[in-house]
Amino acid sequence: MSLHLSNVILHQLQKNDSDELVVNFRAEALANDSSTENLVAELHRVFNSKAGKGFGSFKSDSEFQIWLQELRKNERDFYDFSQVSANRLKDELAKYPFADEGILVLAEYQSLATDYLFVGIIPSNQSLKVTEGLDISATEYLDLSKMDIVARIDLSSYETDKDSNRYLTYIKGRVGRKVADFFLDFLQAEIGLDTKQQNQVLMQAVEDFCTDSKLEKDEAISYKKQVYDYCNDQLKSGDEVYIKELSGELPAAQDGTSFLDYTQDHGYELEESFPADRSTVRKLTKYVGAGGGMTINFDSLLLGERVFYDPETDTLTIKGTPPNLRDQLTRNR
Repeated sequence: MSLHLSNVILHQLQKNDSDELVVNFRAEALANDSSTENLVAELHRVFNSKAGKGFGSFKSDSEFQIWLQELRKNERDFYDFSQVSANRLKDELAKYPFADEGILVLAEYQSLATDYLFVGIIPSNQSLKVTEGLDISATEYLDLSKMDIVARIDLSSYETDKDSNRYLTYIKGRVGRKVADFFLDFLQAEIGLDTKQQNQVLMQAVEDFCTDSKLEKDEAISYKKQVYDYCNDQLKSGDEVYIKELSGELPAAQDGTSFLDYTQDHGYELEESFPADRSTVRKLTKYVGAGGGMTINFDSLLLGERVFYDPETDTLTIKGTPPNLRDQLTRNR
């Protein structure tokens, strides 16, 4: 990939003999060579592939934001920026019971004409390697796939649109650890764009459009399938859902109203673009539910044909079970 590296440094977060979290500072920034460029390129790629991201923006009184502005104006050098950031992160992380050790990576770089600042704690693990003399020795490596305490700031967007609510992207982390909370506190940032909500509003808008356009069942299923296919393609390519682009691929209502016009005329508060949420958009073509020891998933076009629901008795009737399920039921009845 095309990546231009400006600055990168590693510091180590570790616990001392008193079990207190401390920072082991590197003496200077790393050299910009093929090894560091490959590291940052891989961090960028892995971050892009991570699910469960949140978006945010700096609070007006954010110290981290001030340090970042000083860095971008060359009023503070990168090493000093990394030190004050590492100390603040250590102090914030030490408040939580999951104060993990790890390697703190800060990287300032450009990818595809966009400037970024990457900040993350990368777990380090030990492994074994075979030397040239066929001896076994221990080695330590960065486990990039396991990183979940990470944020990336789109510096280009931040510097051109201070009112944006999404120039900061972070990984929400594992359930129960409140990783997002402490990392937002470290950056002195607040939650911005809610992608889950945007996807839910989009699904509701599609449902309402089909109803108000008085589409027949087959037409509504086809319309929703087109929306799903578009969103799924965007997911596969790592791109976002663009409402105007999506509208251009969908048929207009009988009165000529486009989907874009419909969302604007009816007050759906949709951003121009946002990341698709896989679990939400799949409900366009499937009925999905889980609970009480059951998980049910079937194509929406089967409702009323092979799958029937009676709301009065809350009963679901299935005609024609899948062969592998039928075999299990037959053998264990």
